[in-house]
Amino acid sequence: KDVFGIEAEATDIYGGKLNREGYKSVARQLADRFGFEMVAITLRESHSAFDNGWSAMLYNVAKDEYCFSKKYDLHIIDRVGGGDSFGGGLIYSLLSGKDTQSAVEFAVAASALKHSIEGDYNMVTLPEVEKLAGGDGSGRIQR
Repeated sequence: KDVFGIEAEATDIYGGKLNREGYKSVARQLADRFGFEMVAITLRESHSAFDNGWSAMLYNVAKDEYCFSKKYDLHIIDRVGGGDSFGGGLIYSLLSGKDTQSAVEFAVAASALKHSIEGDYNMVTLPEVEKLAGGDGSGRIQR
């Protein structure tokens, strides 16, 4: 169980096995307990220390809408800053008026690109993030 005593059912985070339905339940419980309007959860499938599946979900409480991003297969150069770039991408996309699905796609794309860069900062451009977020769905990062 995590720090809040909530866990996603049928999920093995150490084995890289994620259950989307379980994360819907986690998001709902967090929203109910703390009065959140939105809940974002990043989803990492660990294949090895350097190869991960990376995606996220965003729960919009007012719309009772659960949106899952596409999954990216990452070869990680540096994990530092990956969470910050997800959070920054999510805040930017929501403040820019993107809908729930577009917001989570943008945030995951920004974070996926950051995983391909050494160092703390996400040195990518807005067009690069938009291109990946609106991509063909292959889930492969081209740098």
